[in-house]
Amino acid sequence: MMKTFLAGVVSTLLLATAAQAAEPVKIALIDPLSGPMASAGQPAYEHLKFAAERINANGGMNGHPIEIVGLDNKLSPQESLVQLQKAMDNGVDFITQGNGSSVASALIAGIEKHNRRNPGDERLFLNYAAVDPAFTNERCSYWHFRFDANSDMKMNALTDYLAGQKEIKKVYLINQDYSHGRSVSAQARKMLKEKRPDIEVVGNDFHPLAKVKDFTPYISKIQASGADAVITGNWGQDMTLLVKAAADFGLDAPFFTYYGASSGVATQLGEKGVDRLYQINEYYGDFEDPEMAQRQVDLYKKTNWDFYYLRLSSMLEMLKKAADQEKSVNPVVIAKALEGMTLTSTTGELVMRAEDHQIQLPMFISVMDDGMKYGAEGTEFNFHKVARIERDDVTLPTTCRMRRPK
Repeated sequence: MMKTFLAGVVSTLLLATAAQAAEPVKIALIDPLSGPMASAGQPAYEHLKFAAERINANGGMNGHPIEIVGLDNKLSPQESLVQLQKAMDNGVDFITQGNGSSVASALIAGIEKHNRRNPGDERLFLNYAAVDPAFTNERCSYWHFRFDANSDMKMNALTDYLAGQKEIKKVYLINQDYSHGRSVSAQARKMLKEKRPDIEVVGNDFHPLAKVKDFTPYISKIQASGADAVITGNWGQDMTLLVKAAADFGLDAPFFTYYGASSGVATQLGEKGVDRLYQINEYYGDFEDPEMAQRQVDLYKKTNWDFYYLRLSSMLEMLKKAADQEKSVNPVVIAKALEGMTLTSTTGELVMRAEDHQIQLPMFISVMDDGMKYGAEGTEFNFHKVARIERDDVTLPTTCRMRRPK
């Protein structure tokens, strides 16, 4: 028994040592690391580094350690292109980003342009949270892979759940005024009409991205509308300030959100969010898997950020699987290997659909609860699972006509 244990320890140490000796695989995170939306970018950056450490301890990518490079784009598409060029000039082969579909759009175009002009020096875009459906439909790109459900997939799962909530008769929509928010609004109206034609949409507001400091005027309109529920795709500061204003105002209507667990929400809401703040996501705060529970503990202890981005861990695990399988860290080889790849996750089997490079995965509806074993942000509050939507029920068809390199 002791010999077996020691052999395992030695094997792990040898893997880690070999990975550290090889040339690192650089992955640049281009996201807001300062300014009003840093509360979305910084936890992703810390989670990505944390996930990379686990991969490196297990041999890295085909023996190469992963090095995470954080680049601040200040949520600007123009600044993102500056940072993209900086990353490529410094030998970064893999780019990841998630906050803001306008930024993702610029990066897709920038990477496509670079790859077209520089055959043999291709770069790959790993999208972990920019959810504009166009990126895996009419604007699909061979050099882009999305590791999060797109906005339409999330709304499909969310409206399946809402269809069964017969007490909800009136819904108010409030979203950020850019492609993602517009998509959330359009699909909410379309899918509710199909699944619950009796539900009345009593409001449909849009507000500037990352500009509103006080959402009270919007909350007042929601209250006056008589809405039974609110649907929002808001994220970052716009999520935190929106639900805080609702709690301060005394609005009783539940919020059904894409990003209800955004940084600061648990601290700001506390008891006022219990049984009223819902989210649709690929994970939740119950942490039924002991290993995932330990990761939450370790990540928070190390960084003061919660375990929110399960998809970042899945993304790196897929990269490792591709590199180890193909014995290569070349972006062209990795891209080909990722197409159609499956990964067994703590939530079930994930599939990277080859037709459009859109991850297919189960989703979960969860609601803020108290007395949670693994509370968010050092509190007793976190998101308790109330429903699972299976992968096949989340999946939607694609209009992608992929142009593949010859």
